[in-house]
Amino acid sequence: MMSGLRHPAGVLSLALLLGGSALVPPALAAGKTRPAAAPAQQTAPAEQFVDGIAAIVNKQVITLGQLADKQAQVRRQMQQQQIPVPEDAVFKRQVLQQMINAALQDQEAQRTGIRVSDAQVERAIQTVAQRNRLTVEQMKKEILAGGMSWDQYREELRSQIQDDRLRQRFVEDRISISDSDVDAFLQTQGDRPLPPPEQARQPQAPETPEPATVPTGPELVELAQILIEVPDYAANSVVAEKRKQAEAVLRKLQSGADFAGVAAASSNGPQALQGGDMGIRPLKDWPDLFVQAVTDVPAGGITGILQSGRGFHILKVLRRGYAQRPAPKKAPAAAPAAPPATTQPAPAASGPMMVTQTHARHILIKTSKVVSDDKARSTLESLRQRIEHGESFAELAKRYSQDASAPQGGDLGWLNPGETVPAFEQAMNALQDGQVSEPVKSPFGWHLIQVEGRRTKNMEQEFRRMQARRELMQRRIGPAYEDWLDQLRSEAYVDNRLEHTRSGVQSSQ
Repeated sequence: MMSGLRHPAGVLSLALLLGGSALVPPALAAGKTRPAAAPAQQTAPAEQFVDGIAAIVNKQVITLGQLADKQAQVRRQMQQQQIPVPEDAVFKRQVLQQMINAALQDQEAQRTGIRVSDAQVERAIQTVAQRNRLTVEQMKKEILAGGMSWDQYREELRSQIQDDRLRQRFVEDRISISDSDVDAFLQTQGDRPLPPPEQARQPQAPETPEPATVPTGPELVELAQILIEVPDYAANSVVAEKRKQAEAVLRKLQSGADFAGVAAASSNGPQALQGGDMGIRPLKDWPDLFVQAVTDVPAGGITGILQSGRGFHILKVLRRGYAQRPAPKKAPAAAPAAPPATTQPAPAASGPMMVTQTHARHILIKTSKVVSDDKARSTLESLRQRIEHGESFAELAKRYSQDASAPQGGDLGWLNPGETVPAFEQAMNALQDGQVSEPVKSPFGWHLIQVEGRRTKNMEQEFRRMQARRELMQRRIGPAYEDWLDQLRSEAYVDNRLEHTRSGVQSSQ
C-alpha cells in the first residue's frame, strides 16, 4: 500500500552525541561518500593528461585527467583523516572503482527520472547544520577549512540524496518483512521495551543533581571493515585462496598494522578509501553477523574473520557508547523534589500511546521525460474541477492514478504521523474531512489528496510492531543494497582500462 510514499529510512546521517562530542555526518567530514572533482594538487606524469581513457561505463567516459583530479582530492581527504594512502597502483584502482560505481548510480538515476532540486539541497544543508548545532555560515567555514569548496559540498550532498532515493526505490521497497518475521523478532525481545519515537515520548529526565551529560537511547557502535570479496559461484579453490588473503590481513593487523591503512590497501568494500569506516548506528541495526561478532569487543578491538555471502570480513570497533543529551536544569526552589539522578539510560515509557490517524485517498501522476511538472499539475487541476462538479474521487483515482493504490480508488487506509513524506503529510494535515487538496508535489510526482476522516487510537502494540519492522529493515538493507549495486555492474558495460593494463586483457564487468 502506497509503498512509493513511505519516508526513506534516512537521507542524511544524524549528528549523534557519543562521549560528549558531536559526530559530523559523512558528508560534512570532507565528503566521504562521493568526493567531487577538485584541481589536482600534485603533478602527475605528463602522459596521464593526453586525453587518455581510464574507463568506459556504458557510454560515459572517465578520463585519466578526471581520475588524477579525483586521486588528488581523495589523497588530501585521507591525509586530513590520517588514513595511510596505499601504494599508487592500488590507490588508483580503488579511486577508479569508486568513480565507476558513482557513474552507474548517476546513470540509473537519470534513466528512472530521479532528480534532486536545488530547494531539496538547501533543506538538506539546513538539516545537517541543525544536527551539528551550527549555523549554515559556520558549517560553510568548516567545509572550506577541510579543503572542499562549497559548490563541491553541495554536489556531494545532492549525490547523497539521489543515492538515498535510488536505495528507497530499488532496495527498500523490495525488501519483504512478513508478519511472522515481526512476530519472531518480538519473541526474541522478551519483555524488553523497544525505544519510543522522539516525537511521541521523551525519557523521563532527572532534575538533581546535575551531571555533565546523561546517557540515553540504544547503544551506538561505529564500525570499520576490511572485506575480501568472493565472486558469486566461486570454486572451492578460489574461496580457499580468498580465505588465505583474509588470514594474511588479520595477521598483519594483529602484528600492529594500522587498520585504516590496511583497509585502504586491501579491502574490496566501498568504504576502503575511508579506512573501511562504515559509520555509526545503533548496535541492533547492524547485520546479525556483525552484532554477534562485536558484542563483547571493546572500542579499538578487532574481530576474527567472519564469512558472509559476500566474502570474508574483519571488523574493528571504532567507538561505542550511548548518545548523550545535556543535563536538565535545576528545578525551581518551589518545585517538588526530583528523584536522584542515574547514569543508566532512562527506561522507555510504557502505557497507552494515543495517535491521531488520518484516512486518506490520493491520485498520483508521476513525472518523467514525457510528463513534465506542468503537465502533471495541469492534469490534476482538471481532475480536481471534475471532482468539484460531482464526479467520484475514487473512480477518477482508479482511472488516472499511477500509484499501487489505484485499484482501491486511491485508498491509503489509516495513516499515522510520519508515515508519508513531509510534503504529502503537510498538505494532508491542512485538509478538513471530505476536502480535496490542490495539486501537491512530492519526490514521487504530483498528488491530489482527499481526507475521508480522522480518529485517535492507542498505538502501543502497533508501534512495537512498527519499530520491530524498522529494525529488521535496517539489518537487511545493507546487504540488499550491495546486491543491487552488484546487479547494476553485471548489467552494465564497464571497460576498466587499468585492469586491462594490469592483466594484459580487457576487463568487462
